[in-house]
Amino acid sequence: MGALEKLKKRYRWISSFSSALELLHWDMEVNMPPKGGKWRAKVIGTISEFVQRELTSDEMGKLLAEAERDAKGELDEALVRVAKRDYERSKKIPPELWGRFAEETAKAQRIWEEAKEKNDFSLFAPQLKVVIEIVKEMAERIGYEKSPYDALLDFFEPGLTVEDLEEIIPPLRDFLKRALRKIEAVEKPKDVFKGGPFEIEKQKELSLKVLKVMGYDLEAGRLDRSAHPFTITITHGDVRVTTRYDESDLKYSFFSTVHEGGHALYEQGIPEEMRGLPIGDGASMGIHESQSRFWENIVARSLPFWEFFKTTLSEVFPQFESVSAEDLWRSSNIVERSLIRTEADEVTYNLHIMLRYEIEKELIEGNMKVEEIPDVWKEKMEEYLGVIPKEDRDGALQDIHWAHGTFGYFPSYMMGNLYAAQLYSAMKRDLDFDSLVREGKFDKVLNWLREKVHRYGRTLEPKELLRKASGEDFKVDHFMDYIREKYSKVYGVSL
Repeated sequence: MGALEKLKKRYRWISSFSSALELLHWDMEVNMPPKGGKWRAKVIGTISEFVQRELTSDEMGKLLAEAERDAKGELDEALVRVAKRDYERSKKIPPELWGRFAEETAKAQRIWEEAKEKNDFSLFAPQLKVVIEIVKEMAERIGYEKSPYDALLDFFEPGLTVEDLEEIIPPLRDFLKRALRKIEAVEKPKDVFKGGPFEIEKQKELSLKVLKVMGYDLEAGRLDRSAHPFTITITHGDVRVTTRYDESDLKYSFFSTVHEGGHALYEQGIPEEMRGLPIGDGASMGIHESQSRFWENIVARSLPFWEFFKTTLSEVFPQFESVSAEDLWRSSNIVERSLIRTEADEVTYNLHIMLRYEIEKELIEGNMKVEEIPDVWKEKMEEYLGVIPKEDRDGALQDIHWAHGTFGYFPSYMMGNLYAAQLYSAMKRDLDFDSLVREGKFDKVLNWLREKVHRYGRTLEPKELLRKASGEDFKVDHFMDYIREKYSKVYGVSL
């Protein structure tokens, strides 16, 4: 067996432990009893430390060096390139530090849940400090040129820097604020999705139906309920999604399901031969988010979608029989200033991300104390969105990400929105998008994404993948053009 085959075999062996970890995480979010949290955190920490030791072992380094000499062909060369980059970065983080990170973040998740339920940020603050100190140590060990936050960004969006974000954010922020003011001057559509009660089992039935029409393979996945919707890949044939339900608002479960379904379609579309290897994942969290936001916003919030899906909706919930597709479309695209990121519309969503980016950047750079977060959050909410949360659960406690230790992740959401718009612009050059969606031919849309995005896994970095898929370098203009065109029609106002 050559060095390259030995390398692949070893990665796939290690990935079996990673799969077990993912299953433990899924169970922790979906099934685990409250008192299981303490010991689950220890188990996760132990296995995580073991995985990290194996990934950064001297034996792995030796195999990589030998495989680099043997690699021939685009796929194998990409494997060695990506694996070497991961190895060199991971080698800088001691396994015991990685194990401590896994254990402390598992603890933090349970504490965050309690703090959110009790609406008390002070309960979460001490553990958040522990997590931040570990994350800062990781950033220092990885190294950076200008900001420690750059080291964290690179985990989720390779190549993205604070300098890039400071160039992207100001013009986008100004455009979105102007658009919001113009839209607010027009009467808001009635929200036909609110009211109910919408039976939970019926909502689940609707969620399963929309996942199926999207192309999600339900024999290689499942739908469950969780406090914070997520997608998780246990193995190639087991990609799971979760959603949340609200008996008085159907949008919560429906669009959460479509969003997570977009992530899952990406995972299910990565070629089998890449599985268990460093290249067998999404190109970045931003590219991953582009897939979920594409399906949630560009597809499921479009008029052609509701012209197609209205019949299915009415079959599950007969009260929608008298509601027009146009009213469903307008209700799907209500723009308003809101407190909660996950409920935000396309116009205001990126403003929520900018706020979080600014706070966590200051925390990582040492310019803000954890105790200051709730007050700073309120100040920035007023500045960006003109609303102020009265409770911690609607402010600094609304997201689970900091409990996960995923500092540097939030900008990926914004980049995902921007990438999705650029992919949409490219897709419309190749396909009659509106007609395909109106006729329910989602396989054509999915196949385009499979060909342009999914099949590459992690073999290309985000900017390179976007260039290859769209035929041009990244441009924020595509997103602004998309917002102008869509919301000018929804609200009958020139943006």
